[in-house]
Amino acid sequence: MNHLPAANDISLVNLAARQRMLSQRLALQILLAAQGRDGMEQAAQATLRLFADSQAQLLSTVGRLPAVDAAALKAVYQGPGGLQRLIDSFITQAKDALAPGPLQARALAWLVDHIDEVLTALNTATTAFDQISTRKEASLMKELRGIVGDIQSVAREAKVVSFNAQVIAARAGSVGREFAVVASTLSTISTEVDTLARKGMALATR
Repeated sequence: MNHLPAANDISLVNLAARQRMLSQRLALQILLAAQGRDGMEQAAQATLRLFADSQAQLLSTVGRLPAVDAAALKAVYQGPGGLQRLIDSFITQAKDALAPGPLQARALAWLVDHIDEVLTALNTATTAFDQISTRKEASLMKELRGIVGDIQSVAREAKVVSFNAQVIAARAGSVGREFAVVASTLSTISTEVDTLARKGMALATR
């Protein structure tokens, strides 16, 4: 029984990392199925479908990523020494190993001989997705710091306006009382905005 989360429920980094674990599980299940272990063939078929679907989902994201990130992933998967050919071969050999026939023995031998290479390739892919995620987080934090900085600037300007308004209200005497109330309220609001902005900056710079 498969207790893994659906592919849509996890991040791309975790999805890529899960592929490594799935490949190990799949190779083990196939070997146990070849030994006649009950239920292992069905389990292996399910794991193979999950692995292939997850891989397709990872690759489908390339076209939706920013150009720099898309180019980085294409280089990893399709460039010189790219991973995609090896991963495709792994899926093909897994299918052959689960299908009784003349190709089964050769496919089993291929899986045994290449599993370490496959694991290394999947780990490389995980690293690539992790680097993209890290760059995205850094970009978001930079944007957040900019927004918070703008808020602080507005709060400072509001304080200056409030101070000037209170001075004018004081000079106006009784005529300026209502204006003084508005100026005081503006000062309170600007102080609260500045406090919130400082909290936001503290979070953005952790």
